[in-house]
Amino acid sequence: MKKKSTLLKIIGSLLLLVIGVFLGKVLFETKNIETIPLPSTLKYRNIGLMQDSTQAASSEEFSGNIIEVKKGTSIQAAVEEANSGDLIRVYPGTYSENVYIDKDNISLQGVVIDGKWPTLDGKKEINDAFLYSGNGILIENFKIINYKGNGIMGQAGNNFVIRNNWIIDTGVYGIFPQYGKNGLVAHNVLSKIADAAIYVGMCDNVDVLHNEVFDNVAGIEIENSRHCLVENNYAHNNTGGILAFVTPGLPIKTTFDVIIRNNFVVDNNHENFGAPGSTVAGIPTGTGILIMAADDVIVEDNIITGNNNTGITIVDLATGAPKANDPNSEPNPDRVVILDNIMFENGNEPTGEIKAIMLTQLDTKGPDIFAYGGGTGSTIRNKNKYRTFGLDDYGPAQITDTKDVTTFLMSSPVPPRSVSKEELGELTYYGVCAGCHAFGSRLIGPPTEIIQAIHNGNPQGIVDYIKNPKNLRDDYPEMPPQDYLSDDAKMAVAEYILAMKE
Repeated sequence: MKKKSTLLKIIGSLLLLVIGVFLGKVLFETKNIETIPLPSTLKYRNIGLMQDSTQAASSEEFSGNIIEVKKGTSIQAAVEEANSGDLIRVYPGTYSENVYIDKDNISLQGVVIDGKWPTLDGKKEINDAFLYSGNGILIENFKIINYKGNGIMGQAGNNFVIRNNWIIDTGVYGIFPQYGKNGLVAHNVLSKIADAAIYVGMCDNVDVLHNEVFDNVAGIEIENSRHCLVENNYAHNNTGGILAFVTPGLPIKTTFDVIIRNNFVVDNNHENFGAPGSTVAGIPTGTGILIMAADDVIVEDNIITGNNNTGITIVDLATGAPKANDPNSEPNPDRVVILDNIMFENGNEPTGEIKAIMLTQLDTKGPDIFAYGGGTGSTIRNKNKYRTFGLDDYGPAQITDTKDVTTFLMSSPVPPRSVSKEELGELTYYGVCAGCHAFGSRLIGPPTEIIQAIHNGNPQGIVDYIKNPKNLRDDYPEMPPQDYLSDDAKMAVAEYILAMKE
């Protein structure tokens, strides 16, 4: 009788698994993405009070002006015309431009008619589609293709909502909020990005929900960020599906308080086509979830399957980023919690160090969960459910679930960052430069100390380069011009870079 009961439980679990995978594929199917419905109301302003974070609802109805942009006109011209609280509605057509939003409380909403999208096409000539430094920015319902740098990049803007966008082949990053607080990234579809499709960098209080990421190097990346919820996303056929880690050399030194929950992390076996020498170029093909030096990360109720290297990899900086040199970054992943994930068919073709380590165990298959290096206080529920390596020090999980955490968004909008003249250089570096430049570590551009050596004692040289960059090295991509920055900001950040110390 006991054997029969056990068999029934196994069959039941398998049936639930099959149903879950099927529903996940249905929920995240993107063939009909053109049919995303437009909101029926204009309740957008004050992107706080996010009781339902997927709607970013406010208790105040939209009260600004509506500015319409139609084929043959300019989105940027509409932004320049707009005042705080205005809604810019963009109709189907192709717009080849860079849109820079340096005002607060501006909403940009694409209008999809009969399957036709407003499309920003960079033609592989323009670096970025949307750049925003304002607060309270909404960007939704756009198709963005063929840019060299980023699809949507935030530069120190708080209270942002980025949703319902379709982003393909936009260079380094797809959606990249940097140094922002209180933001939502939801219902976007991104593919063919050479670094991270969704890259939350040096941010606080961000929800990443209901996105599909595929055919990228990194699917979703939480880097040097805190209080982030990554939930109900479908990450498939990337090199690495979902990542939470610390990059050394950045001004913010920590990643902690991250929940990775209810995601489908499936078949992330794409070859790594990241820029040689960059951080993501080191992600092994076949990585489901990667946690590197991040603390207080909870991995719960995900379906993780078909990732040929490992399902979950947990490493310290010495293992994951051995060339990095930042004594101010604590290198170990501490207090990682693994709860009730469904994991199967991971590790079928391990590579590199994991393959070598498993061979020492007389095993040619990689594990569902692989932990290597330092770290303390980590726990797991029902360790015997999974194939594991390196979890000898993991104790039993002390928490049941995270159901009480429904969002990390703030209950009301956070204020804009207050910037004095003395702080302008630091803010500009954090919000603009640190996405590509770090001390002692290569990201996309040269490390900061190399810039210091080239322009030692010459801040004007950096200013001139910001205005009109020239690609002088084949091993680095061309830097986009940042001429939209004010003259004061250019000089302030140049002086800040030259004064920085490790």
